[in-house]
Amino acid sequence: MHFLVTGGTGFIGRAIVNQLLAEDRSVVVLVRKLSDLLPNSAEQLVIGDLPERESNNFIVSEAMKKVLQGVGVVIHVAARAHVMNDDAIDPLAEFRKVNTLATLCLAQQAAEAGVRRFVFISSIGVNGNNNIHPFTESDNPNPQEPYAVSKYEAEEGLIALAKTTEMDVVIIRPPLVYGENAPGNFGSLMRWINKGVPLPFGAVHNKRSLVALDNLVSFILHCARYNKTPQAANQVFLISDGEDVSTTELLQKVAKAFGKKALLLPVPVSLMTFVAKLLGKGDMANRLFGSLQVDSSKARKLLGWTPIVTMDEQLKKAAEAD
Repeated sequence: MHFLVTGGTGFIGRAIVNQLLAEDRSVVVLVRKLSDLLPNSAEQLVIGDLPERESNNFIVSEAMKKVLQGVGVVIHVAARAHVMNDDAIDPLAEFRKVNTLATLCLAQQAAEAGVRRFVFISSIGVNGNNNIHPFTESDNPNPQEPYAVSKYEAEEGLIALAKTTEMDVVIIRPPLVYGENAPGNFGSLMRWINKGVPLPFGAVHNKRSLVALDNLVSFILHCARYNKTPQAANQVFLISDGEDVSTTELLQKVAKAFGKKALLLPVPVSLMTFVAKLLGKGDMANRLFGSLQVDSSKARKLLGWTPIVTMDEQLKKAAEAD
C-alpha cells in the first residue's frame, strides 16, 4: 500500500512518516520545499502551497495527478493552525484557504486518481472549546474560532465528496496532542517545569482529555489500513488517552517525568482568569483552566483500537528527548 502524507515536517506529520518508514511502507511526503527534518528514506515532493479550490472549479496540478497515481491512502495533516498575533484582516478567510479550500481540492484530486481512503486530521475545536459532559461524535458541532470553523467546513465538504465518489473518508478530531518536541503552550510548560520555574497552577481542578503523540499516530495508521478497518469508512472519531487530568495533575506528571517535583503555587483560578482577560489572553486561560473531555469509546468499540502508551510513558519519552 502506498501512502501520501501532507504536513510531514510538522509535529504530528513527522511522527506519522517515521512510523510508516519503520514499517517499511512506501510513503511520499508533500512539502513546500525540501526539508532536512525528514529521514533521507522519505521521498519528498515539492509542490509549494497546496492548490485551492475556487468556487466550483478545481485548480488541478499535473504534478499532483502524477504522484497520486498508485496511492492507496492520503493522510492529510497539513493545516494553517493557531496563529499567534494574527494580523490578517479576515482571519477566517485565511484559515479557509488552507484548511478548507486546499483540503477539498486535494481530496477531489485524490478521488479522481483512485485513492481508496482519505484520512483527515481535524480538531476537537469542531465540537467546542469546553464542556461539562464529555464530547461525543454525535454532538452538534459548535466551532468557536476561525480555525475550528475552517476545519468543520472541510469535514462537511469531505463527507459530501465521499457520497459521490468511490473514495471513503475518515475524520479524526484530537484534543491537545503532547509528546517529544511538542510545540505551543505544552512545549513551553515542559521547559518551565524542567527549569524549576514556579508556576501559579497549583489549585486548578478542571478535567481535560489529551492524546499522546504515539497514541494518535497509532490510531491514524489503524484507520489508514482500509482493508482491516472497513467500518471506519466515512466516520468521525474523537480520540484520547482515556486518562483525563487537571492542569495541576498534568504538570505534576510532567515534573515526575523529569525526575523532579513541580513548584506549583495555589493561586486562585478566578484571579488568574481575570488577569489573563485583562492581558488579552482569555483563550489561553480557557485552555489552562477550562474543562474539555472527550469520549473516545467509539474508536475502541467500533475499531477495536486501544492506546499503546500511557500518559506517564509518553511524558517520560518526551522528557528524555528534551
